[in-house]
Amino acid sequence: MILKVDQVNKTFGKDSVLKNVSFEITKPTIIALVGPNGSGKSTLLSIITNLLRPDKGTVQILGKSNKDVSIFKEISFMQDNTVLYDYLTGYDHLQFIADVQSLPKSQIVETAERIGITDYLNKKVGNYSLGMKQHLLLAMAIVNKPKLLILDEPLNGLDPTSAIKVRNLLLELLREETTILLSSHNLSEIDRITSEILFLKKGTLIKEDISKFEITCYQLTVNNVKSAYQTLCLANYEVQIIPENKLSLYLKESSLNQPLTLLLQNNTEIYEIEKVVFGSEERYQTIFGTKGDFHEDVSV
Repeated sequence: MILKVDQVNKTFGKDSVLKNVSFEITKPTIIALVGPNGSGKSTLLSIITNLLRPDKGTVQILGKSNKDVSIFKEISFMQDNTVLYDYLTGYDHLQFIADVQSLPKSQIVETAERIGITDYLNKKVGNYSLGMKQHLLLAMAIVNKPKLLILDEPLNGLDPTSAIKVRNLLLELLREETTILLSSHNLSEIDRITSEILFLKKGTLIKEDISKFEITCYQLTVNNVKSAYQTLCLANYEVQIIPENKLSLYLKESSLNQPLTLLLQNNTEIYEIEKVVFGSEERYQTIFGTKGDFHEDVSV
């Protein structure tokens, strides 16, 4: 057993933020925690890591109570950049963790190279951009090579290139048998790394296997968008024109043979094909609706 959350409840004043939340992770995986701002995601992560006490319920990590200090050499929690100190360097932050956990200096260097922060590791954090701070936070979270990695909005502030690098890193960590629990609003990125999602709605947990709801989309770059669009529409395919001379073709099945053959028969030249899988966004809209769910509430 890697993580077991059992009947966790938390109330702030008259607001019941978490209601009998229970779930279990038994093998290495990536699992996402999703919900609108104020739904209790950060509260739940803080309870799991014993930064916040529940009103009721228990949490076990790696077979031990989350109150057992010995587990904190085997887990990490990446919070937002408010935990960083502007007057310290990135190296100072990693060195502090290494000292507390008795890690060798080589592990700091190895982690910095893996995340790609060596160029600014010795600069003060006050001079970092938001993206640089996110990279440092991620380095701090993996420097101890945790068995359980908990990430609160790890993609916040990252440009597309950096987001791809983080995604690939998370998949690498999973291959190394690191279990990852992350919260994120970036549903398209979530779809690329996991189909296991915990939705938090009004304090209640809804567990979904998004693979059951996935829709495959192929973005095609072609020589004549309008002609290709008309060809596919006449054949009753779900298709739309998107920017950059592309078509989005939605298929319930992943086979492209028939629509591609149809396009080639109609003298369409196909320059590029990109596969995109949609699932969590559609399920999110079903569970939460599309109106009035996003609101700022930093209390939880």
